[in-house]
Amino acid sequence: MAADLPELYFRLHPGGATVFRVAPDGAQRRLDLLPLAEVTLPGAAIRPLGAADLGAQDRLAIRAWIEARAEATPGPGGAPRQSAVTAINHAAHWAETKATDTDLEAASEELLLAMHDLRAVLLRKKTERLAATAPKADPPRD
Repeated sequence: MAADLPELYFRLHPGGATVFRVAPDGAQRRLDLLPLAEVTLPGAAIRPLGAADLGAQDRLAIRAWIEARAEATPGPGGAPRQSAVTAINHAAHWAETKATDTDLEAASEELLLAMHDLRAVLLRKKTERLAATAPKADPPRD
């Protein structure tokens, strides 16, 4: 799965997105999302976060994402998918920036279970797709 990952991840929030660099940790089989920039929409302003170094390639990738987002029109099945991604992004932004300890205590278990369920479904479906497209082995000969 790590080979399929994008270099940048965009967490949508009202008014724009936070851009993270996706950093796979092969030894631990986990991902780190390193804060890189804030994007303000619709103005398309890009502001580096902290000591993040935004190179020319990063700026090009962010600009390409902004343009693609502006031109995107959901196709069949795209609207529910995009709504789900947006809801998850907004929940992450809320937890990171606005939620109180009381809010997080009340919501954490429910959110974690929902995310675990979604992850399990996505992985099962991906496994099924891979199994369906895998070449069939010849039966053993006697």
